Amino acid sequence: MTQPAQIAAEPLDDAVLQAELRAQGDIPKHVAIIMDGNGRWAGKRNLPRSHGHNAARDVVRDIVQACGELDIEVLTLFTFGTDNWKRPWGEVLSLMKLLRDACREELGELGRNGVRVMATGDIQRLARHARLALLHTMSQTRDNTGLKLNLALSYDGRSEIVNAVRKLSSDVAEGRLRPDEIDEEAVSSALYTSDFPDPDLLIRTSGEMRLSNFMLWQCAYTEMFFTPVLWPDFERGDLYEAVRSYQTRERRYGKTSSQLNGGNGAARRVGLRVD
Repeated sequence: MTQPAQIAAEPLDDAVLQAELRAQGDIPKHVAIIMDGNGRWAGKRNLPRSHGHNAARDVVRDIVQACGELDIEVLTLFTFGTDNWKRPWGEVLSLMKLLRDACREELGELGRNGVRVMATGDIQRLARHARLALLHTMSQTRDNTGLKLNLALSYDGRSEIVNAVRKLSSDVAEGRLRPDEIDEEAVSSALYTSDFPDPDLLIRTSGEMRLSNFMLWQCAYTEMFFTPVLWPDFERGDLYEAVRSYQTRERRYGKTSSQLNGGNGAARRVGLRVD
C-alpha cells in the first residue's frame, strides 16, 4: 500500500510548488530560454554530441508542460541559431532529424495540452523534411489556445533587426510609411516576434552569461537568470527557481523605486502581491 501513495505524492508536490509560486507573485507572461550545454553533457559521459541533443528533447517536453500548467503565455526556446550552421555537417543533419522527429512524435501530446507551436527565424533554410514537419505541426496546432511555444530556428538577433530595417525602408520607399513615423513600436512590429510581448524572463543554462545574439531588441528590459545546470539536466525545480528569482526583482524601466510606488519610497519587488 505504500508504493501507490509514493507515486501519487509526486504530482501533488509539484502542484503545491506551482501554487506557492502563484501565491508569491505574478508569473511571467513570456519566458525565453537559451538551452545550452547539450554537447558538454554528452562529453562528460564520453558520448557523441547527438546523445546530448536527444536527451534535451525529454527536458523540452517536461518544461513545456510545466509552463502550460503555470499559465505562462509564451515560451520561446532558442533551438537552433544561425551560427549553428557552422557546426560539423553530421551534427547539423542530426539536429534537423531531431526536429523532424519531435514535430511528428510530439504532435499528439501538444494537442492534448493545448500548445500552439510557432516559429521565429529563417525557417526556409531548414532541411526540407524538417521544415515540412514543422509547418505541419504549426498548422495542426494553430487553433490551440494554451501555451504558445515559439521555436527560434535558424535565428539570430542581429539578422532579425537588419530584416526589420529593410522592411521599414521598403515601406518608406513605397510611401506606406514616413521616416518620422519610425519609432520603437514600428521597429517592434517589423520583428519576427511582433505577435508576442517581450520576454519578462530569460533563462540561460550551462553557466554561460551572455545573450549569444538572441532577441537583442526584445530583451532590453528582460530579467535574466543564469544557471550552471546543463540543459539535459534542467528540471522543473530549476524553472521554478528562475520564476522565484524573477518575482523578487524590481522592474523600474529607468524610473526610481519611489516613482513606481507612488512616492512612498517603499521598494516594491516585481510581481509581489499587495493585498
